[in-house]
Amino acid sequence: MAQRGPRWYFNFRSPYSWLAHHDLTARHPDVAGRVEWIPYWDPDPRSERLLAEAGGSFLYTPMSREKHFYVLTDVRRLATDRGLAVSWPLDREPVWETAHLAWFLAADHGVGPAYTDLVYRARFQDGEDINDPSLIAEIAGRLGLDPAAAGSAAEDPALRERATAALMSAYRDGVFGPPFLIAGREKFWGLDRLDRFADAVRSAAAAHAPAPSTAPVPAAALSATPSGDLGHAGGCG
Repeated sequence: MAQRGPRWYFNFRSPYSWLAHHDLTARHPDVAGRVEWIPYWDPDPRSERLLAEAGGSFLYTPMSREKHFYVLTDVRRLATDRGLAVSWPLDREPVWETAHLAWFLAADHGVGPAYTDLVYRARFQDGEDINDPSLIAEIAGRLGLDPAAAGSAAEDPALRERATAALMSAYRDGVFGPPFLIAGREKFWGLDRLDRFADAVRSAAAAHAPAPSTAPVPAAALSATPSGDLGHAGGCG
């Protein structure tokens, strides 16, 4: 079986995933276009049941109250370093499928990265509720997608199947929190591992790049060159 390509698991709930997305697209755009993007989120009861029926489980462990308060401060520092201002949203009975399942529709129409950017911006810079179907519908409409389909993505059985496949992929890869990145056999967890992941992706790509041609110069080409000199203009000077 061929080895699976590099991939990153992103999550619209996680501020560290938001910052990783910022760095990936701003600092490593070549890598962003080369890796597989896979949404990863806290499943609702229906998704959790479908995941269990497929033989998987959700490996994330909720953080403590103390860690939560630390994250608020840490993320603000990291965002400031990047010239970003955080506007924290309030999550009231969130259903994360609302935003994450609509991503599949955006990806199908070639606007997955643009959708991801707009959802992150809405949540962490505008402080909006991305669990609101009307907001997701509005974002989809701005990208030329069907607003009704995007707003009701969590109710689409076909998208629920794809969601289960994505969560099963995360389970098989041992994903326990976002952002989670994989290149070959190497796994990288967290924002501070992004640069190492990018280096690994580039190194693997270079290793599999075709070698430069070493074919001899045809005789006809040699004879067509004045005095047979293939050097730079100006000869030996």
